[in-house]
Parts: sequence; C-alpha cells; structure tokens
Amino acid sequence: MATRQFTLTDNSSGKTSTLEALSPSVGPDVINIAPLAKDHGVYTFDPGFMSTASCESKITYIDGDKGVLLYRGYPVEQLAAKSSFLEVSYLLIYGELPTQTQLEEFTRSIGRHTMINESLLRFYNGFHYDAHPMAQLSAVVASMAGFYHDSLDIYNPRHREIFAHRIIAKMPTISAAAYKHMLGQPFVYPRNDLDYCSNLMSMFFGVPAEPFEIDPIAARALDLLLILHADHEQNASTSTVRLAGSTGTNPYSAISSGVAALWGPSHGGANEAVLQMLEEIGTADAIPKFLARVKDKQDHTKLMGFGHRVYKHFDPRAQIIRETCHQVLANLGRSDNPLFELALRLEEIALKDEYFVSRRLYPNVDFYSGIIYRAIGIPQSMFTVMFAIARTAGWVAHWQEMIADPGMKIGRPRQLYTGATTRNYVDIAAR
Repeated sequence: MATRQFTLTDNSSGKTSTLEALSPSVGPDVINIAPLAKDHGVYTFDPGFMSTASCESKITYIDGDKGVLLYRGYPVEQLAAKSSFLEVSYLLIYGELPTQTQLEEFTRSIGRHTMINESLLRFYNGFHYDAHPMAQLSAVVASMAGFYHDSLDIYNPRHREIFAHRIIAKMPTISAAAYKHMLGQPFVYPRNDLDYCSNLMSMFFGVPAEPFEIDPIAARALDLLLILHADHEQNASTSTVRLAGSTGTNPYSAISSGVAALWGPSHGGANEAVLQMLEEIGTADAIPKFLARVKDKQDHTKLMGFGHRVYKHFDPRAQIIRETCHQVLANLGRSDNPLFELALRLEEIALKDEYFVSRRLYPNVDFYSGIIYRAIGIPQSMFTVMFAIARTAGWVAHWQEMIADPGMKIGRPRQLYTGATTRNYVDIAAR
C-alpha cells in the first residue's frame, strides 16, 4: 500500500524519520505519522481532524472538490434513481448489491424484527409529553442492550449480523413511538405487509380509529431521503459510533452515542435549523437584509443549509433533493408552497453574491430535505429523527467493519496541553 516515502528532519537535533504514504483506491495519499511519537517524541496537532484519516474504510468515498459521493463505489445519483433504502442498506453492510433472492431474504429478516418488546414501549411513559424525540430515541436505543442479550457478543459474526438487522428494523418503530408519545396518541404497531417506508408512515400517521391510506409518492420520496442520508464517510456521528465502539461496548450503546452526536444543530439538526431560518426571513423581500446580517461578522447570523465541511462544490445530494422537492410538492398539490419558493429565491440570490460564491457556499442536503419532510407531514421536531433512521445503516456498516478488523485499537486521541504546570497544593486557610 505504501507508494511514497517522506523524510522528516528535526532541525534542532538533526534526527530524521521516514514516513510512508499509504495509497487509497481513490483519493489523496495518507501519511502514516505513527513514527513521530517514537522517533521525535511529538504528536500532530489537527483541531477538528480536518487533515487526519482516523481509520481505513471500504464503505463510502467523498470527493468534496468534485461533488462526488460513492457508496461502496456506486454513485449516489445512480442509487437514488434505481435502488431502495433496504437495498442500499444491504450494500453498505455486506459490500455488494444483493441478488433478488438475497434482497428478498434481507427484507423478510428486517420484517421479522420490526416489533419492539412491550416493556420497552412502557419506557416512553417516563418521558415528559414535550420531551424532544431525539432524547427519547437516544435513551431507548441504549436501553435495547438490556433486552436483547442473545446477540451481544461483538466478536461473533452471526451476533453482529442479527444486531444489524434488528436495529435497522426497529429504528422506525422506536421513532414512531416517540412521535406518538409526543402527540398523546396510541402507539401503532408495525405492519410487515408494507415496504419499509410505507410501514414507517403507517406507524407515524395511522390511528386505531380508522384505516390509513399510504401515499406511494410520499413513501418513495421518503425512501429517497433515507438513501441520500444513509452514510457520509467519517462524519461526526459515525466517528462517534466508531470511537464508542472501539472500547468494546455493546453495539446499542455505540449507536446511541451516534444518535446523540447527530442531534447537534451543526450536524443532523441542520435541516430543522433551515426551516427556522426560512420562517425567520418570512418573505423574499427580506432576503437581502438577512444576507447582509450573515455577512456582518458582528451579527453572528448563519446561513443554514449552505456550505459543507467536505464539499467545496455542490453537494450531489442537494441537487437530487431539489428536483424531488418539485415533484413531491406538485404531486401532493402543494406546488405553491411558500417556504419552497422562498428557499428557491434565497438560493438564487445567494449564488449570485460574490461573498458566498468566493467562499464556495453552495446549498447542501439539509437545505431542501426539511421542506420535503414537512410536505409529507413530518413535524420539524422529528426531522433529525428521520436522519437517524437513515444513518443507522451507515453506522452499522462502519461499526461492523471496525469490529471485524483484527488491527482494531481503542480510540485515544492526544492533546496540546496548555494548562498549568506542576504546582503544590495550598491549604485552604492559606489561599
């Protein structure tokens, strides 16, 4: 794997080290800096891990400059157009697209695991009625380790597979229960005669008093959003799952930690923040004034849904969702949606403004996804929960890849310590 070597010389001592550059299948080389601590007694300093490869992975590849996103080598645009969320989940977990028989078996397995223990359902009664659904999701996912003792041996490949199917199957059920608790409505049990997203919508919007009719267009739009959110390389929540999982903790705790990380407004909560921003702007006439506030460094106003930590060009997912927005709103009879029109106008003005163009601030996946969720009927407080349902497939794939790696090590970053040097304790009377 090593293709190049770099020689690093300490100008003070004259001591040298040879650092190998490891070549990936696609993308820039990665320098192995492990010898630095041994040879020179120094660590690297990279706040936010902007230039650090934390692991080796075969799952997802991003080229931020070109706007490329690949799941196991397949362009996300092709998967969004031709695949389904469960097929993509299989791809992420097993590394290859399934045959028809494999997909049918996988789908049946997911269907067998959709229900959750009745005792687990009673956990929701311990939350206040207005508890944020992400708080409920994180807690309930972690508690699953107390219910499913039959598959907690992380070094048993079969146990890892059972967990993978189980958590992907139950995330919609757990999420729907949180939503129903928030509404004060009775829980709706899963229906295994429905596809993944139709079942999710049935549990979200169905009530025992009357039959619920599935809108196939809305179900397909939801499936598309899940595909686009399924994985995104070593993002904050996935890195959190890997870091927690590296300790050997049970997989439910690792996934719960990912849920907690996803909740942040700079990560999974961004689509919720986009709608809040659009509602704050109100009308197209107010856009110039709002953008002036964004450009004012003293104001601290942010243009939510624009720019990305990785993409320095258009987010490929955003372009797909933008087109889907038009289709969904038109088919649902909501083509005159004022927020969508406002979003289009904001995008148009911002992309003509040199301030944003020079900084490569283009719309990202969060800019339009919330509008689709709202059109489907999903409330703003549940947006990040929907993200978590989708990202579970990626979290599971990364967790499995890490645990199966014989060279896995517990994550233990170093630091640049700038605190006090050694000092002696002073008795309280003398302070």
